[in-house]
Amino acid sequence: MLIAFAAVLLLVAAKPGSPPNTPRITFYKDVLPILQDHCQVCHRPGEVAPMPLVTYADAKAWAPSIRLAVQSKSMPPWFADPRYGKFSNDPSLTPGQIAMITRWVDAGVPAGSPSDAPPKQWPKGWNIDTPDKVLAMPKPVAIPASGDIEYTYEIVPTGFTRDMWVRESEIRPSSPEHVHHAVVYIRPPNSDWLRSAPAGVPFVASMFKDPKLRAEAHETTTDMLLVYAPGSQPDHWPANMAKFVPAGSDLVLQMHYTSNGHAGADQTSVGLVFAKQKPAQRVLTLQLTNHSFVIPPRENDYRVDVVGTLPNDCTLLSFFPHMHLRGKRFEYNILNPDRTIEETLLRVNYHFHWQLSYRLAQPRFLKAGTRLQAVAWYDNSDENAHNPDPNVEVRWGGQTYEEMMVGFFDVAVPADVDKEKFFVRHTEAPSK
Repeated sequence: MLIAFAAVLLLVAAKPGSPPNTPRITFYKDVLPILQDHCQVCHRPGEVAPMPLVTYADAKAWAPSIRLAVQSKSMPPWFADPRYGKFSNDPSLTPGQIAMITRWVDAGVPAGSPSDAPPKQWPKGWNIDTPDKVLAMPKPVAIPASGDIEYTYEIVPTGFTRDMWVRESEIRPSSPEHVHHAVVYIRPPNSDWLRSAPAGVPFVASMFKDPKLRAEAHETTTDMLLVYAPGSQPDHWPANMAKFVPAGSDLVLQMHYTSNGHAGADQTSVGLVFAKQKPAQRVLTLQLTNHSFVIPPRENDYRVDVVGTLPNDCTLLSFFPHMHLRGKRFEYNILNPDRTIEETLLRVNYHFHWQLSYRLAQPRFLKAGTRLQAVAWYDNSDENAHNPDPNVEVRWGGQTYEEMMVGFFDVAVPADVDKEKFFVRHTEAPSK
């Protein structure tokens, strides 16, 4: 209420007849810096947003929509409940910035002087530093105009002749409009995972006659390099942290494509920036997953949870919750021994079209034996505008009309810790 009242006062001050000492809001001096810091990461050519907001002409054309979006706080997208945790990548605007944009639009979108524009050079093609190495799918994947598309895999040899430490990484689909999500796995040379799969061409799990091999495609303890979904950001770890890629490893790209009425092709690339030297800590991406839920028809607040126990000390860095179209809320907690909540680390009002990561402003040390809980709520009712069909039971599945419950989280451990020895023991516990 106080914020809204302050905004009203500022709007009144911007009307004709205001005192002559009222500051004049202009695009180049006042609005452009806000767009650069909070919006252009997505709203620029080649990125996920549908329109750029880089130039004065761009912003002027969309000014009423910009005002509405910032006043409603639907943009920039951010879904974390402010009562739980502080996050370094929170793009939310301050009340003052919202009032600034509102005044600018109501004043007739004055341009001001281009000389007031702060310098800003966005990288071309990547949101990380210039990659030291770019690894691309050897063959493009043909995407049909309609119908379900089975998860598609492609194995990309790294060619690394020595162990490498990756400090920054980014997934760049060539057809992002078809990509629901992508996971890049690191397959070390001593791993048997998918060794019978064809190299250098796209393949799907159903090609395997052996059901064990089909299941193996979807279940692995192999370390992840990174995960991509609409709205997600590339990985950029602190100077003393990095992901480990052993010599002779392959990258295995798991791609979830969705049809959109237009046929296409995708040839995803992965950009890598290497650490200059071996870091003190290795970053691992872990997950809490529940596969056994059954969401009843027309249930609008169905709860599913899973609890995991950390086998070693670690430093918690970030979260990435993943659900599908019926996803409603997601939460991470630390539990007491009696399963009561000791602390809520993150609570998200889930948005399928903006699947964000949440990076702790202050990384959190966790002792071995810490019990982490992930909790998801689903809306399978007709109140959910995204719901494909409120009249069916919903189970785990790869397609968006099915559901998933995955709580990814990143931790830092000593550099020499073996990923296979950092397996999070967890129990599934679906409940209303």
